[in-house]
Amino acid sequence: MDENIAVCINDNGIISSFYDASSIVIYEKIQETWQVIREKEISLDKQAGMIGLRRQMAEVILFLDQCRIFIGKSVVGVPYFELEKKQCSIWEFEGSPLECLEYVLGKEAEKLSDNQLPNNQPIPVPQEKGNGDYYISIKEIQENGNGITSKQVLLPFLRQGKFYSLEIFCNHIPPWLESELTAGRLIGRVEKTAPTETHIYIRKRGCEK
Repeated sequence: MDENIAVCINDNGIISSFYDASSIVIYEKIQETWQVIREKEISLDKQAGMIGLRRQMAEVILFLDQCRIFIGKSVVGVPYFELEKKQCSIWEFEGSPLECLEYVLGKEAEKLSDNQLPNNQPIPVPQEKGNGDYYISIKEIQENGNGITSKQVLLPFLRQGKFYSLEIFCNHIPPWLESELTAGRLIGRVEKTAPTETHIYIRKRGCEK
């Protein structure tokens, strides 16, 4: 299994989003110790437009080479889709990279093991309650992992846009989804009903109740 992990970091060496990052660092586990083996300075320009961002991301993809595990604070938009095309496994964390590298590597090992087993657990899909209203719980996925991410579950459904509203029950709002809501790319609201229980209500643009 690939033991190289790429991380988006800012000037303080803290995991960051692509747009706040100063560099991408690739770590490798060498004799039980995580060491930086390569580093690339980056400065993504949000004003460059779709074509410009893709051009900048092409340089990032070239730098990653065979590394297919990526960590960022929030990976959305063009960076996410370009990494997805490269078939990268994308993780979202905050804080110091050294605090999560071992965890991510362990989960990737579990995922590889699960993928080699028959009767793999299918990716859950939202269930219709009626009249275009859907519901899904991703709480178990967030708590247990099982090699399935919230993006794998939700993004295909959200991209299709064949819904009136979607209620998501979760442990916490995924950082990538929070970014989409904050940026206005999705319309919705968040209700935290308990320390580990959150309801997210998303509606299709133009839909008002």
